[in-house]
Formats: sequence, structure tokens, C-alpha cells
Amino acid sequence: MTSIIEFKQVSKAFDGKTVIDNLDLTIQKGEIFVLVGPSGSGKTTTLKMINALSEPTEGDIYFKEKRIKDYNIQKMRWQMGYVLQQIALFPTMDVKQNIEVIPEMLGWSKKDRSEAVDRLLKQVQLDPEQYRHRLPKALSGGEQQRIGILRALAANPEVILMDEPFSALDPISRNALQELVLALHQELGTTIVFVTHNMKEAIKLGSRIAVMNKGKIVQCDTPEVIIAQPKTQFVKTFFEETGDDEAKLVKVADLVEMGYYSQEIDQTLETVNADTMLNNTYPLFAKSAALTIIDNDQAIGTLNNQNVFAFLSRESNVNQQ
Repeated sequence: MTSIIEFKQVSKAFDGKTVIDNLDLTIQKGEIFVLVGPSGSGKTTTLKMINALSEPTEGDIYFKEKRIKDYNIQKMRWQMGYVLQQIALFPTMDVKQNIEVIPEMLGWSKKDRSEAVDRLLKQVQLDPEQYRHRLPKALSGGEQQRIGILRALAANPEVILMDEPFSALDPISRNALQELVLALHQELGTTIVFVTHNMKEAIKLGSRIAVMNKGKIVQCDTPEVIIAQPKTQFVKTFFEETGDDEAKLVKVADLVEMGYYSQEIDQTLETVNADTMLNNTYPLFAKSAALTIIDNDQAIGTLNNQNVFAFLSRESNVNQQ
């Protein structure tokens, strides 16, 4: 894959306090790259440095192999959509006007802007005839954030930056918008850099996840590897505390009942009992990518880390929340 964003020995300090510490990072073109970590870990500062809302104290950041400091910053930002947690629609502008902001700045014709607005609204299942001229106050929180995402996409940017965009929404809206991001990414292939404090959201969305703590990346891997092989106790604990509550309540037998396993049996594998709690399987997956499931002293199938990942990253039954 081709890299689109690179951090090379980047540090950032505020009032003499280091918040980003000698960061080396490469984001590949077309991936959803998730920065996850507790409050104060440096993830939002890292995101803001990508579009020069914050400048590094030391080191260089590259966009398409050119230093960000060497760009015309305003023109570079037009290549990067930005979605915030605070739904920042212009309150006196209708939906169409909000989505058109950047295309209008770029000199698109009125016809091209209108066509883009209608096409984008249809992509997120909002009827243009019903929504085009609504003001933000007439929209639900989830609908407002959909418009925020469309505004970020409107000018066909190469990168979308998303800073905890769903954390203030109710569970139903949050799950729906996570699915929307995945669907739009599959359709458009845009590079997305996504910040969250929740590991479950990270494993659902991320092609790769960078776990941050105290201004450093402590592990950067695919979701499957982080689930099965956390590199440090911090990563293991953070995953269990923020993204894994459900795994403490379900057993391997529950995954079997829901179909998250294979009926094929390999007698050479390590075994796991069907009564084992799911979160207790992680140390086993650190040693083996698959386990033979034993129920009543009989092998009934195979559980692998992909099965566990699929279960954890599925859309939750939000009606139970």
C-alpha cells in the first residue's frame, strides 16, 4: 500500500509539557486508521497536527510525501474533510447550504453543487426533497451528524479526519453512523483517520488501530492482533475496560450458538471448554490462532481469533442498552 500521511520523530509540547513524544507513524492510503486511548493520551492533538490546526514542536509531518509546513495550508485543508464530536453545522444555513460550503469555496458551479448534495443525501438514506432545505434545528442529533459527514465528503477529499464524532449520540444513532462510515468507506475508499476513546468502536471500524498512552503509541496493529496479542498490560487492560464488557458476560458456548465458530475439528489444536468466559480465551489466542471447542468431553468445532473479532465488532443489539 501507498502511505499518505507520515509522522517522523514528531513531538508536541504545551507550556513546556510534552503531550506527543517522538512519534513515528505511517497511515496508508485507503485505510481506516483509528487512534484510541484514554483522555489526555494525545490522540486529538495527533489528529489536529495532520491538518495543521496544531503544529509540532519537533519533527515533520508529511502529506503525500510533502511536508505539511511546505503546503499552502488553506488549500491543503480543502483536501481533508473534518468531522467533530460537537455537531458544528451552521445554524442559519439549511442542509444544502451546509453541505455546499467547501465546493462553493472551490468554485463549483451551482448545478454541480446541487447534484452533489442530492447524490450525497441519497447515499445516507435521506430524501433530498424532504431534507435539502431543512435547518439543523429541525434534525435529530444523528441526522445532524450525517450532514456533518456529508459536508466533510462533499469536495471529494483524500482524507477524512473524525474526532470522536459519535460519542455524544445515543446508542442507536451511534451504531447506525458506524455502519454508515463503513459503507461509505467501502464505496469511496477514502482514507479515514478516526479518534475514539472506546476500543469496541475501534475494533469495529479500524483497518489498523494505534493505541496511545501518554503521548506515545504503545501498539499499532490490526484489530485481530490487538485482541489476541496485546503487547503490554496497558493495552490488555484498556481493551478489557473500554471495549470488552460483553466478553465478560458471554461464554464460548454462546458464540457457538450464534454461529461464530467452525464445525471443522482439528485434533492437533489446543482446546477450550465451551463454558469458558470469552475474555478468558485471549491469553490462549496469544499462543494459537485457533482452538478446538470441547463440550461434555467431546470436540464440537473450532474457534479462531477471526470468529472472536467478528463477534466483538458486530452491531450490538442496541435495544438492550
